[in-house]
Amino acid sequence: MKYRHELYPMLSVEEALEKVLAMFHPLEAERAPVLETLGRVLAEDVVATGDIPPHANTAMDGYAVQAADLAGAGPESPKRLRVIENLAAGYVASERVTSGAAIRIMTGAPMPEGADAVIPFEETHQDGALPGSAWVDCFAAVPVGANVRPAGEDVRAGGCTLTRGTRIRPQEIGMLAALGYGEVAVIRRPRVAILATGDELVDVDAPLLPGKIRNSNSYSNAAQVLQYGGVPLMLGIARDTVEDLTAKIRAGLAQGADLLVTSGGVSVGDFDVVKTVLAAEGEISFWRVRMKPGKPLAFGRITAEVDGAPRTVPLLGMPGNPVSTMVSFELFARPAILTMLGVQNLRKPTCEAILDQTIPHKDGRRHYVRVRLERRADGFHASLTGDQGSGILNSMVRSNGLAIIPEEWDRAPAGARVQVLLFEAGALPPEHES
Repeated sequence: MKYRHELYPMLSVEEALEKVLAMFHPLEAERAPVLETLGRVLAEDVVATGDIPPHANTAMDGYAVQAADLAGAGPESPKRLRVIENLAAGYVASERVTSGAAIRIMTGAPMPEGADAVIPFEETHQDGALPGSAWVDCFAAVPVGANVRPAGEDVRAGGCTLTRGTRIRPQEIGMLAALGYGEVAVIRRPRVAILATGDELVDVDAPLLPGKIRNSNSYSNAAQVLQYGGVPLMLGIARDTVEDLTAKIRAGLAQGADLLVTSGGVSVGDFDVVKTVLAAEGEISFWRVRMKPGKPLAFGRITAEVDGAPRTVPLLGMPGNPVSTMVSFELFARPAILTMLGVQNLRKPTCEAILDQTIPHKDGRRHYVRVRLERRADGFHASLTGDQGSGILNSMVRSNGLAIIPEEWDRAPAGARVQVLLFEAGALPPEHES
């Protein structure tokens, strides 16, 4: 089947992304153990079942006292109190603090009845062998509430502590644990079926016979799926026939895939069959994007019968060259996965950098150039990491970002300032991210 260009015009990156995201929405919720929710999105409000802390406690090691007993105390005029008990964290005092008395107390221990302040050890002296002395000298006055953390200081019972739609970080996991949530409702992780196409491909552990290359794309794409919170379903390699590709895609749908990602077979060669299968089994939304690398990019949806009922799933058919595949994934599959996870902010972190080399740019496409960022006195500099061919994976390995050369530029001269997409959010100090 031949494809008339006027029926599928070349889209800008933004136009293509808009069409992609229109087919995705947050998935349904599931309950998961709290340690399995990192990076995922809450599907329910989390309400505090009790105060945090649950009781007033001391913020310092010292003595629990009645503040009025230390009025006027100073280095030259200490106040002496009788020590009636020693209290460690995790235990409750058996004695009540009355006027003239003190309880030796450790950080985190509940405040004893009758006490309204804590004087730190540094401002006291207890005679005799510690902690056996019955008396302590206090060399400073303290106000009521000094060094005391009141009950509910952090969280009040009944309050909505975490709201639906919150993306869970380590600090949210700590809060969930503090509130006693051993599991919580989150948006489930999307299942992404990954399929490489091509008669030339063999798996990573197969003999490398003449004319063959190893299937690296499936593994780099699977790693990207994991990085962005999805579950990869490895479908293996489809040969360059409509029958084999169709069978592999149907197998992905049968495994419950929420998105099908293929690499190879989307150009205009005699054996590029992904678009043929996509048109026969579903519909094509677009198959060319004004970008480099990655111009041939087929997107649509495919339908197959699963358990006696039709099931329709979006399919993203990416180019076969390894760099084109990875860059296309970053720009289109990544935001689709995040959308299914319920993430609202889909933007990748960026920074501005100064180009160290001139980059020719003559074909009217947006270029994504592999660079290594280095911080210098005048800001961040972006240096090319080597040959920019779409098959040169080594220049991808050496890079930590993609410099964006806009479509309207004829060239990008050395010294020009460009935006750089960062591969990882923590690649630069936060004050330099946007």
